[in-house]
Amino acid sequence: MHFRLTFPVAPLEPAVEYQDQLLLVGSCFAEEMGAKLQQHLFPALVNPHGILYNPVSITQALHSYLDRKKYTEADLFMHNDLWHSWDHHSRFSALTPAGVLDNINTAQEQAAACLDKARWLVITLGAAHAYVLKENGRLVANCHKVPMSAFYKKLLTADEIITALDNMMHRLFFHNRDINILFTVSPVRYARDGVVENNLSKAILLQVVHQLVNKFDRLFYFPAYELVIDDLRDYRFYKDDLVHPNEAAVNYVWEHFVNSCVHPNSQQLLKTIQDLNRARQHKPFNPQSPQHQQFLHTYARKVAALQQQHPYLPLTSLAHYFNSNPIPNS
Repeated sequence: MHFRLTFPVAPLEPAVEYQDQLLLVGSCFAEEMGAKLQQHLFPALVNPHGILYNPVSITQALHSYLDRKKYTEADLFMHNDLWHSWDHHSRFSALTPAGVLDNINTAQEQAAACLDKARWLVITLGAAHAYVLKENGRLVANCHKVPMSAFYKKLLTADEIITALDNMMHRLFFHNRDINILFTVSPVRYARDGVVENNLSKAILLQVVHQLVNKFDRLFYFPAYELVIDDLRDYRFYKDDLVHPNEAAVNYVWEHFVNSCVHPNSQQLLKTIQDLNRARQHKPFNPQSPQHQQFLHTYARKVAALQQQHPYLPLTSLAHYFNSNPIPNS
């Protein structure tokens, strides 16, 4: 008897390899997958604008990287004693304009450089709902806890989203002729929008993505949404807020991503790095014991050999850890 409906995930062609630069943008689920890629030492830059939920804000961020936009104080506003950018997540907010701009423009430079050479752009769409300032009609990426009376809520149409993505992709493919785009739709439920409204929003995003993927080359879809909503399909796989997938769900989606989207050769390398990460997390009973010193020495040699085989891997931190001689806590 079967209690779950599983489905095969089509392999990605071309597959992701360790030497491929990746840029991930979009909802908080992009951060979950991006963190996994970074933990396994893929060259991945994640959300240079911070978390972005709606497709139009995502495309505006990508245009700003292509334009090499430099933000100024004129792009900021003050609310609740902090300076903010309507284009960015609140993680960039600060007490002074200089504090905001330093972080934003550093991220801009990193994103522009990444987009120049990226082989993969991973876009995770969160919601088709967007918020527009009543005073000037500006669509914002984040409301920064400004009272809702300052905005009107808009449900973006499929045509609006397709137009925004199409304009961005036209520029991007001209700018970087080697880049591919992998779309996902976030399995995070935006319950504050309402259950019916959330489902309508996700339906619009799914329609948009499949219409684009079926029409253009170099566009692909990974079913993170379906793996959580249709395969796991249980609130046991959500956090206490019943909105965000929990660690087990994220790991399940990650395993499918590795198996279907990562090149077999890179999968083997990933397993080696996974072993090194586990060894680093090992908590010895006696850090000064000969057994633990031998353990460190063994893994230091493994890191050195791996660095020689794959000189592009950022193994400095692991090498430093295994070559150190930890002092017990007093």
